[in-house]
Amino acid sequence: MGIERKLVRDKVPELLMKEGRLVNVIKVSGNELCNLLVMKLKEEVNELSMSLSIEESADILEVLETLAEKCLGKAWNEVIKVKEAKKSKRGGFREGIVVEYIRK
Repeated sequence: MGIERKLVRDKVPELLMKEGRLVNVIKVSGNELCNLLVMKLKEEVNELSMSLSIEESADILEVLETLAEKCLGKAWNEVIKVKEAKKSKRGGFREGIVVEYIRK
């Protein structure tokens, strides 16, 4: 029987305790939180690759929003503004354009 340490949504410990599960709740911040958020993002992207769903997409957005706020010190609307500026200048990914590079 081992201990698993995992970043979870804020209300998950309460839900687990209502199920009768034993959990130790630890609050982290700073670099530790940022590292755990990056790990969580990788986990969520992996889950999305296995199951394309709106729920997994929403999980990724939640992690990204928290990363922007807690690790970059930016509001989500600032991220959206940068995204839109990049899209205006370079386009998005909606047309499915692939470039094959030819090596010399």
